[in-house]
Amino acid sequence: MSTSGVRVERDKETGVAVITLDRPEKHNAVTLEMARRLGEVWRGLRYEDEVRAIVVTGAGGRAFCTGIDRADAGRVPQPSSPYTIDDPLIALGPKANDLWKPVIAAVEGMACGGAFYLLGEAEFLIAGEGAEFFDPHVTYGMVSAFETIHMAQRMPFGEVARMALMGGAERISARRAYETGLVSELTARGGALAAAVRAAEVIAASPTEAVQGTVRALWTAKEATRSQALAQAPHLVTLGNLPAERQAELFTGRRGGAGGGGTGTGGFRVR
Repeated sequence: MSTSGVRVERDKETGVAVITLDRPEKHNAVTLEMARRLGEVWRGLRYEDEVRAIVVTGAGGRAFCTGIDRADAGRVPQPSSPYTIDDPLIALGPKANDLWKPVIAAVEGMACGGAFYLLGEAEFLIAGEGAEFFDPHVTYGMVSAFETIHMAQRMPFGEVARMALMGGAERISARRAYETGLVSELTARGGALAAAVRAAEVIAASPTEAVQGTVRALWTAKEATRSQALAQAPHLVTLGNLPAERQAELFTGRRGGAGGGGTGTGGFRVR
């Protein structure tokens, strides 16, 4: 396990780097240090010409990521204005750090809440059969704004609306995610990382100028709508969130909560 909670492995022969969220005992929930480190990694990779494609995954197989670690969430001071918020995950993904090399997400186990900051900025997702996607924000008195905006770019409107509004009561199975287009390839349980690396190796073998230009072209197709929507998110969160102490009461009142996204494990349905 890495001391920062983020592990980076590079294969100079294939041109593929694998970034692993490395806190399996905490379902790879993101600490403030991990968020800072991830930003450094994404920005640094802009200068590593030998890295031409990237895979991001979570360690342990039980979770890709469950959002921000709740122990750290309360340590972020917030401005008093209802029109702004200091979000520690705002720069968690590659695009927020101006990295336009292709990124593939390999998902095993739970992916929820703040995980969508990362998944929303990957080019495509590959998931093992045991993967589950859900967004428990509303269950714990929090507005799902950044997460739903990211997922609305990838999922049919009704699917992302149902996921966000049902909160911790329902999870989207890997199979359903594949059927609705959130996941581009479904593998046997435990096979997502290997499949993602194979895809990354194919991409890395093509001329990098053409690949990165294609990535920019793809994102240009939706960037204007995405940017305008994300600009509305901060004040929706500040106006709609319950006070932190009330959120904590709701979180601790449900059995089996895990890492920062508030992943309650009681009373949910899998589709």
